[in-house]
Amino acid sequence: MIRILLFVAAVAICSPLRAQTGASPPSSSPTPSPSLEQRVSDLEAYINNSARGADAANAAKLSNISGPGPGHNAWLMTSALLVLFMTLPGLALFYGGLVRQKNVLSILAQCLGIAGLVSILWWAIGYSLVFAHGCAFFGGTQFAFLRGVTAVPNADYSYWVSHNVFAMYQLMFAIITPALIIGSVAERMKFSAVMVIVGFWMFLVYFPLAHMVWGIDGLMNGVWNSNARIRAIDFAGGTVVHMSSGWSALLLCLFLGPRLGFRKEIMAPHSMVLCMVGTGMLWVGWYGFNAGSALGADGIAANAFMTTTLATAVASFSWAGLEWLLRGKPSVLGFCSGAVGGLVVITPACGFVDANGAVIIGVLAGAVPFFACTKLKSWFHYDDALDTFGVHAVGGTLGAFLTGLLATATVNSNLSATAASQNGLARIVGHMLWLEQLKAIGITIALVLVGTSLIALIVRATIGLRIAPEIERQGLDINLHGEEGYIVSG
Repeated sequence: MIRILLFVAAVAICSPLRAQTGASPPSSSPTPSPSLEQRVSDLEAYINNSARGADAANAAKLSNISGPGPGHNAWLMTSALLVLFMTLPGLALFYGGLVRQKNVLSILAQCLGIAGLVSILWWAIGYSLVFAHGCAFFGGTQFAFLRGVTAVPNADYSYWVSHNVFAMYQLMFAIITPALIIGSVAERMKFSAVMVIVGFWMFLVYFPLAHMVWGIDGLMNGVWNSNARIRAIDFAGGTVVHMSSGWSALLLCLFLGPRLGFRKEIMAPHSMVLCMVGTGMLWVGWYGFNAGSALGADGIAANAFMTTTLATAVASFSWAGLEWLLRGKPSVLGFCSGAVGGLVVITPACGFVDANGAVIIGVLAGAVPFFACTKLKSWFHYDDALDTFGVHAVGGTLGAFLTGLLATATVNSNLSATAASQNGLARIVGHMLWLEQLKAIGITIALVLVGTSLIALIVRATIGLRIAPEIERQGLDINLHGEEGYIVSG
């Protein structure tokens, strides 16, 4: 009976795959159809989210059996929606609730503007610069204007997910990363400056960094690049997303200067309700961010789902617990900040650590960013308005380092797969991997410091960074966007 079911499933899944891919390239001679054994082997590969046996045996047969797997495709499309949900409306509401009432729409407008701008850049050249074959630092132009990005999977990154679905999934990461930066410069930067900075920043910082970490021939892609010079690992974006945005946020708030009345006036969040709602959306959406980065509905995704939950819950409780201990009261803002801190720190590690590692990460994610946001900022008097540096830069850096200490091949066989064995990653997991992580951390910070500083200097010298003092006092919403977030009739 089991053999009959396997035969039926193999025929059902593998036979229509040619039809899913559209027309195949013309061939001078017919390609033989895969045998029943190959079809069953491919079915097992589909279930395990691994390479098709028939593909490995004869790459010339790819056009016959290269269609996407419906289950893995469905999970990644869902994950893409979840990651977009993190920005719109999750991050917009989280940041929007933390600013003063007169500036809430400016946050929403910046999130929407960034989503549109980055999508255009991604379509034109960004996706290609990150995920096409190139050098160790940049991808090539093979996929410019998404040329050749079809429903056929790109086996460099996934055997069963459509190439166009993968491209759209990665777009959502590209959208939220610069959107995180606006938290540090909230309530005082020109909308035009935000758009110009983001446009240049994608080319000078995000695209090269994402290729170095995730590109198939990237400098720091220890898992998949057998020739990686730095054998670092980053499952879902500790360096690419959180370190890049967080360290850029610090630089930009220093270039911009503090808000009027900083350390003299109370600048409390205007709506902790919005902040909490946004936090919940971020937490839910983050499952697409982390578990989705397995690029399939498999055991690695399940592990990432579990570790993300544990680390986030523990960090939220830890942050609020520290408030309770040191200040006498646990705040809703503390629970929210701790949850986001846990999500940030677990991001690079979620697919590489076990449950115990996730709990350790959760405790540290609640404690270290807490002190960065409450003590470090007061010591150095920089106006990181919404604690982007304290949570994302400090948390992302911490997460990248802890990944090197806590990663284990028992939860992710890719750490001992062919590429990892060839470049030496497999030998250092559980031993000296933390040293490779430190190298990746150093390169990330250096790239961010140079790229963001250059952009800030150019924009400040041309169109200017900061709004006029009278606009800042009155509010960005009415002056820059001609609208108000709340209209109360008398």
